[in-house]
Amino acid sequence: MKITSFNPLILTKDAAAARALFEELGFEKRHEITITSNGKDITTVRMKNEGGFYVDISQVDGIPQDMTLIRMNVSDFAEAYEFLKSKGFTNPRGDATVDTKTNKSCMMRSPSGFAFDLCQHIKE
Repeated sequence: MKITSFNPLILTKDAAAARALFEELGFEKRHEITITSNGKDITTVRMKNEGGFYVDISQVDGIPQDMTLIRMNVSDFAEAYEFLKSKGFTNPRGDATVDTKTNKSCMMRSPSGFAFDLCQHIKE
């Protein structure tokens, strides 16, 4: 399984405040994308600091509290998904994934409770 990037992903109802905090910590916006999942728009901003560290911040309306996941981009989604399942990870949405023309992703929760945002970028 080839991991292509690995960084924190913050899901929050107040992305503007989270972005402002990380800007004060020296992070700058790299790009922004909006996807629709379960009928709701989710906007994610990718930020990077001069040391090469990344953080992604997603505006997710309606969640009861902020969540932090580990975003794990991989070169082969199906392979990584099966690997994580073999280690006891579960997808809280059954086998449902978020599929767009540029990415495939889902949350995978470990038996102990931490979670990955498993993602594969799809090249056009």
